Amino acid sequence: MATIEECRAALDKLSDNLAGAGGDVRSAASLDRSLSCHITDLDATFVGRLRDGRIQVLDTLAGPPREKAQIRLVMKGDDLVSMVNGELNFAKAWGSGRVKLEAGLRDLLRLRTLL
Repeated sequence: MATIEECRAALDKLSDNLAGAGGDVRSAASLDRSLSCHITDLDATFVGRLRDGRIQVLDTLAGPPREKAQIRLVMKGDDLVSMVNGELNFAKAWGSGRVKLEAGLRDLLRLRTLL
């Protein structure tokens, strides 16, 4: 089971990957939205913003998110680490229910470029 530190490091790596991306990926990640990532097996939530192509983690909370972020992710810690390391395909994990992504329709349409 991934630790809270490994999950935070995975989010930082994902942020770096998004910031270094070009083209359609960079455009899709250039949203300015509140973001939450609930790690179910650790019962912890990272909250922050997706802004300027980077994920800015502002806080780590115990339990599920307290407020509804504009972009919401729910998954196990191992799945987050595996996705960021390229071992788990996001689209397949999302399609099978291992990862949940909730957002407004416009944001989902833009974010699908990241899949």
